[in-house]
Amino acid sequence: MPTSAVRDQIPVLTATGTGATTLAAFHDALVQLDLGHYNLVRLSSVVPPATSVDATGKAPAPAGAWGDRLYCVYAEQRATEIGEQAWTGIGWVQRLDGLGGLFVEHEGTSEQYVANAIQASLRDLVKGQEDAFSAGEMVLNGAVCTGEPICSMVLAPYETAAWNGVAR
Repeated sequence: MPTSAVRDQIPVLTATGTGATTLAAFHDALVQLDLGHYNLVRLSSVVPPATSVDATGKAPAPAGAWGDRLYCVYAEQRATEIGEQAWTGIGWVQRLDGLGGLFVEHEGTSEQYVANAIQASLRDLVKGQEDAFSAGEMVLNGAVCTGEPICSMVLAPYETAAWNGVAR
């Protein structure tokens, strides 16, 4: 990852895509977030120091050019059968001392399963140091397949970087 500073806020964004295939539905979800022109680089879910998480949908995604790398945490679930559900979520805790936090991401076929998995993961990740972290928060997204394949997505973009190593 580039050595430049990470953004002050990491937005948590949601979208549901559709398409002729599950891959096309995944891409449609990215296009709906205006992120379909990036190469995704999935991160291991650590929130950098002095960075907050914005679940309001008002913080902008990082800017970049066609083909740039987008460092992000995301959950995506696809469904192809009529009536099948696709649920995704990202949860997080922040360190109370401002030195970062933790994301968790889960996917499944029901809202309750994803919410429970996020809560359980956050609980285990801070076990023994609960007093050092904020209460857990989460953003969920879900959809039901009505014919065409769908992809439910929740994505937290950190920053973009050009292939020459220059962060944007």
